[in-house]
Amino acid sequence: MGLSKLNSLYREVILDHADHPHHKHDLAESTNTITLKNPTCGDVINLEINLTPDDKIADIGFTGDGCTISQSSASMMTDAVMGKSKEEALKMAKTFSDMAIGKEHPQADLDELQDAAILSNIMQFPARIKCATLSWWALQRALLEETDDTSEEES
Repeated sequence: MGLSKLNSLYREVILDHADHPHHKHDLAESTNTITLKNPTCGDVINLEINLTPDDKIADIGFTGDGCTISQSSASMMTDAVMGKSKEEALKMAKTFSDMAIGKEHPQADLDELQDAAILSNIMQFPARIKCATLSWWALQRALLEETDDTSEEES
C-alpha cells in the first residue's frame, strides 16, 4: 500500500472513531472509575469499568471532552479491552504507552491493540503523545485502583 493511501486510511480511522466514538457513555454500574485531565490541551477523560468477579472487563465506558486524537484513542481503547482480563488490559496499556514513544514491541502485541495500533505514528508529533495516551493511562490507573487525578495526566 502506498504512503498516501496509508496516510488516508490513518486519517479515516481516527476521524471515524472521533466522529462516532464507541462506548462513549456513562455505565449504569461500575467497579473502577477515574478522571484524568491533560492540562496542556484541556483533554478530559472520565473512565468507568465494570469488572466481573474474575477480573474480566464486562463493560467499559468513557465520557469527557478533548481533541480528535484523545477522543478517538479512547474509543479505540474501549474496543480493544472489552472482554479482556485485568492483566491483559494492563499489558495492552503498557504496550500502547511504549508504542506511542517509539519503543519496539512484537507484532502480536501491536495486533492486540486493534485500531489503536494505527496511532503508532503519533510519536512523529510529540505534542500529541499525551492526547493519545490519556485514556490508556486512565485505564491503567483505574484497573490498579489509583486515585483520581483531576489536575494533570501522567507523563
